[in-house]
Amino acid sequence: MDNVDRVGVGFEVGDEVEAGDETGDKARIGTGDGAGTGREAADDEERSGPEREWDREPHPSDSMRTFGAVVQALREHTGLSRAELGTWVRYSKHTVASVELGRRMPDRAFVERAELALGNTGALRKAARHLTRGEIGLAAWFRQWARLERKAVSLATYECRLVPGLLQSEAYARAVFDNSIPLLTDEQAEAQVAARMDRQRMMRERPTVPFSFIVEEAVLRRGLGGPQVQASMLDHVLELTAPRNVTFQVVPLWLEFHGCLDGSLQILETPEGRWLGYSEGQQNGRLISDRKEMRLLCQRYETLRSQALNPKESRDLLERLRGEL
Repeated sequence: MDNVDRVGVGFEVGDEVEAGDETGDKARIGTGDGAGTGREAADDEERSGPEREWDREPHPSDSMRTFGAVVQALREHTGLSRAELGTWVRYSKHTVASVELGRRMPDRAFVERAELALGNTGALRKAARHLTRGEIGLAAWFRQWARLERKAVSLATYECRLVPGLLQSEAYARAVFDNSIPLLTDEQAEAQVAARMDRQRMMRERPTVPFSFIVEEAVLRRGLGGPQVQASMLDHVLELTAPRNVTFQVVPLWLEFHGCLDGSLQILETPEGRWLGYSEGQQNGRLISDRKEMRLLCQRYETLRSQALNPKESRDLLERLRGEL
């Protein structure tokens, strides 16, 4: 059976995403059990002074900042100073300040003790379930989508600018970031490349999830990075799109009709059966959950699928392009 039939985008769009509904993974709040062990006491003593540079998270996440704001609001409502809360949680006032400012990931002991000190409403325990560390190399506007796609039961992508990030070879990704304006430092570029390669792992780790890609032929012909980079990119795309759960189609240059002229698009289905979209522009990205808008986007994507080359023709084109290099 042609695997194009296995990747339907569909039109049954689910409810809109509620704030905080699917924006984070399970809590990453350390391994402490809340008991005042000798090691924990030693740690508390070590942290009694001003915050040290290496105690901070290198890339604080939005969820850490939000959690910190909740801690601060509850503390002020209770009438405690940071030093007084520090006594309750057995950490210094500097650690409390770091958590409130979103610069430090709280461990389980901090969450449990702060919960008891600040009214035991359950707010902090619930908020902690959505704590995630900052994701190095991912743009702030893309992080929410990156978390959603890791749990998606299907994913569809149309690209008219670059090879989709999930299909980029390491050399191609490096060429992309080498062209960033303003220029990135070597460390920043390496972090971006590493994050992109790490994101691709789900292509191999989720062999039953349908992935659909539609890419413009012009993107595949663009000489970004030079012939060697192009060759590695085409080899990589051929490898990653070979499995039965992956569909890859090319929009040929000679196409007279086009269903997605408004730009690149990503669509996913959540485990709950909701359909969400993502579109990206200059220095921004937008998560789309409106049901009417999603119906339109799904219709456009399905129209373009019918207009593009079929998977076999698309693969043949990739192999011809590879042979020309």
